[in-house]
Amino acid sequence: MKFIPSQLAYFFTEPDARRNTWALGKYLFFIFFVIVVYSVVFHIIMLHAEGHEHSWVTGFYWTLTVMTTLGFGDITFQTDVGRLFSILVLLSGIILLLIVLPFAFIRFFYAPWLEARVRLQAPREAPEDSEGHVIICNYGDIAPGLIDRLNFHGIPYTVIEPDPTEAGRMHGDGISVVTGEVDSPATYQALKTSKARLVFANRNDTMNTNITLTVREIAPAVPVVAVIEEEDSADILELAGCSHVLPLKQRLGERLANRVNAGHSEAHVIGTFRDLQLAEFPVHNTPLAGRTIRDIGLREAIGINIVAVWERGRLLPAHPDTVLSNSSVTVVVGTPSQILELNTLLVIYDTNYNPVLVIGGGKVGQATAREFKKKGIPVYIVERNESMRDPIGDIPDRLFIGDAADREVLMGAGLNEAPSVILTTNDDAMNIYLAVYCRRLNPELRIVSRITHERNIEAIHRAGADFALSYASLGMEYVFSILQGRELMVLGEGVELFAAQLPPSLAGQTLAQSAIATRTGLTVIGIQHNEKVTSNPPPSTTLSPGSELLLLGNTRQRQAFTDAFS
Repeated sequence: MKFIPSQLAYFFTEPDARRNTWALGKYLFFIFFVIVVYSVVFHIIMLHAEGHEHSWVTGFYWTLTVMTTLGFGDITFQTDVGRLFSILVLLSGIILLLIVLPFAFIRFFYAPWLEARVRLQAPREAPEDSEGHVIICNYGDIAPGLIDRLNFHGIPYTVIEPDPTEAGRMHGDGISVVTGEVDSPATYQALKTSKARLVFANRNDTMNTNITLTVREIAPAVPVVAVIEEEDSADILELAGCSHVLPLKQRLGERLANRVNAGHSEAHVIGTFRDLQLAEFPVHNTPLAGRTIRDIGLREAIGINIVAVWERGRLLPAHPDTVLSNSSVTVVVGTPSQILELNTLLVIYDTNYNPVLVIGGGKVGQATAREFKKKGIPVYIVERNESMRDPIGDIPDRLFIGDAADREVLMGAGLNEAPSVILTTNDDAMNIYLAVYCRRLNPELRIVSRITHERNIEAIHRAGADFALSYASLGMEYVFSILQGRELMVLGEGVELFAAQLPPSLAGQTLAQSAIATRTGLTVIGIQHNEKVTSNPPPSTTLSPGSELLLLGNTRQRQAFTDAFS
């Protein structure tokens, strides 16, 4: 109760609240005026038509009991004139008091007051002891996943929200938020920016430039990471003082292009961890299809290890008896020289040099096509919008204007002969639809898709896509790799490679006895002990105290590992 006076004081300082209160006051005055008029008429009818005289208090009493439909019945009219007047008072009371008044009270006072309470709850500054925190300038597509990752690693963060009402709601939902203008120096002073670990500018290009300049005024040494829509904005943001510029749509197109089968088969390096490289290669149209990992014998032949297998978007642990299908994509770990030797073995397979098909000619589609052109791989683009002809220009070898849902358009673009198709539209429903359609028309096709919302990842894989990557996930991985000072490694949607100290409870057990995979779903791809890394350790490997496990999995599985063994 002690907060109500301060909340009301804050409420009445707002111009909108004062206007609403004035409107409610005028309506209440109108009701009072009607009650007075009815009381006067009551006296006149009672005196001249009924022959009774009552006090003014009785007149108000009768009017209120009739208007509120209480109708005690102790004072009634006996004449028709009086009863007609009673009906008028009753009906007007139902409308004015029982219908309009509650809505007016809620509309002009209660709802604005509740909103004012929410606004008042929104923090205006970060705690005094804030240090090493990440400042996120917009709660957009990337922020929720990034916040989950930051929470898991125990890294504090704060989101800037200009709207106090929305900030209050976010605060109520447990999100660390401060309300303030994103281009105001006062906001960054209140956020203790000089002690921050990183500022993530994830608004539009012009606003990000303003944010960078403002942060540089308050905290010259704090890293600023900015997302850009247009590649031409990169130079401007760097001149403004931005530490890292992320053209995410262009990078998303490049990452999608790296997951495509085209030309000869080869292993695509997806990242480096310690002294090892992680790479993927497709089994499609190679002699490896239908064989077990033990039969393939890559470890014995060149020292490289298969540590996991992608099957239609699902990352599965690699066991010696795992049978590789024609749709499998294997994840291997090895040294750079071993990866190079693997490519010499694969180069003779899957020689489909037909053009790759890109559906969607936006920024992501154009970036994907450019990446293929760099590699000398022919590429066609299918785009529905005629106005995109000039922006796309001569990026692809050939441009098809038409609806990708039209069978004739797809067949004319060479879907039957294409080694792969990349779905780059920004409509998840359309990409899911096209994945089903393309899979039915060409079952041998490798389908790679862009996804906007992470909730649609399962749906796109069920539709037939072999690989999918979201804009939000890529952005989150970029920012977190910068935070940790490591190379970006994008294994798949929500999947990451990380190191964890061996829990004391597992020391002395074998890998099979630890049941890490069974209890958490994580894949142990390596064990480091005394600076030596053993990749893809067999189940009989003894876990020595002080070892470090190299694990493959998602954040939920990481949390399960922490809960199970820490």
